[in-house]
Amino acid sequence: MSWTRVFVLSLLTTLLILTFSGVVGSAAVRGDSKAADPEGAARQVFVPESDASNFFKRRSRRSSRYYEQQAEQRVRLSATEQRREYNEEQRDEHENYAEEVRDEQDERSREVNEQLREYHYDGLQPQYYWFH
Repeated sequence: MSWTRVFVLSLLTTLLILTFSGVVGSAAVRGDSKAADPEGAARQVFVPESDASNFFKRRSRRSSRYYEQQAEQRVRLSATEQRREYNEEQRDEHENYAEEVRDEQDERSREVNEQLREYHYDGLQPQYYWFH
């Protein structure tokens, strides 16, 4: 039992020493006499104006292929829109035609039914009595 206590105690002390040595090493100040140079830091971050303008010119320039694709896309969209309008117009015309045909058929059948009623009506029976 005592040897396990000694072993655990030695491990804890080793861990404690390693932990504090890492903190102390990272908190230490460098001993070089060179002071921080703000100009040097700026040179590392910023680029000369000519390089920056060239970068943005290169980035904003588009290839001729891009404009060709945009034109083709516009043509495709306009053709799709024209096709949609044409199909909608054709559908409306067909619906109007079908409605007119249906109305004419209803009117003809109504006239035929009225003529049959008048023909079969002899004044003695009710007008809508169908079973003789």
